[in-house]
Amino acid sequence: MTPTPRIKRFSVIERLFHLSLMITFLLQTATGFSRLYITTAWGKKINSVFGGYDTSLLIHKWVGVVMMVGFVIHTVYLLTRINWRTPMKSIFGEDSLVPNLADLKHFGQRVLWFFGLGPHPRFSRWTYWEKFDYWAVYWGLPLLAITGVMLMYPLVTSRFLPGWSLNIAALLHRAEAILAVTYIFIVHFFIGHLRPSSFPMNEAMFSGSVPLKEAIEEKPAWVESLQNTGRLNEVSAAAPVLWYRVVYFVFGYAALIFGVYLLINGIMYARQVSLH
Repeated sequence: MTPTPRIKRFSVIERLFHLSLMITFLLQTATGFSRLYITTAWGKKINSVFGGYDTSLLIHKWVGVVMMVGFVIHTVYLLTRINWRTPMKSIFGEDSLVPNLADLKHFGQRVLWFFGLGPHPRFSRWTYWEKFDYWAVYWGLPLLAITGVMLMYPLVTSRFLPGWSLNIAALLHRAEAILAVTYIFIVHFFIGHLRPSSFPMNEAMFSGSVPLKEAIEEKPAWVESLQNTGRLNEVSAAAPVLWYRVVYFVFGYAALIFGVYLLINGIMYARQVSLH
């Protein structure tokens, strides 16, 4: 049986970045909710899993540090990916995640296509919603980090800023966290895995590759660019072995179920807590 042709979508280091973000985000959500909902029976139950309120807080702090170290490493990695001989082309080219006018055009075409008023946009390597996903996380992490550090060291913060800044920091930290949790566990999970073209799972971030047929259907402009520049053979990839597929399917859906569990309970008990 001839294997289905596949092409490389993500490098090993890019997949490791995503994996580390998945794990740390789930831990931060669980430990954060365990303290935000501490006055509820559900919050007390989660706290007990992490060893109590103080231990949950300690885990939350140190996982936050790990996330920011990862953020810094990722930023350095991005800088190494820029071709400094032609920086503008590298930063705003078709392989870049930086938004451009083509994304605005594709958004308009997508809206018209949705209502049957025009053809489907011909996407390149990154769609406009993938870019939105990426930059929402990229700019959200520093906000969580800054406000988190302020709350970790309130006495130090008070030496340089007025006391009410801690109230603002707490509000921003919790609001941004809840926004991120809601977006990731509803919009990102749905777009990534539950669309008809992706169901039951978009394996690209785990396997690092996608079937060539799928790439042609979803990102025709990207495949055409690879063909026109003679790079299509360079990005050919082998299919993941069966045991590895089983591992990431189990892990991926365990993460999805856990995330949805946190979100549903967070909504159910929302009236019993305050962001202040």
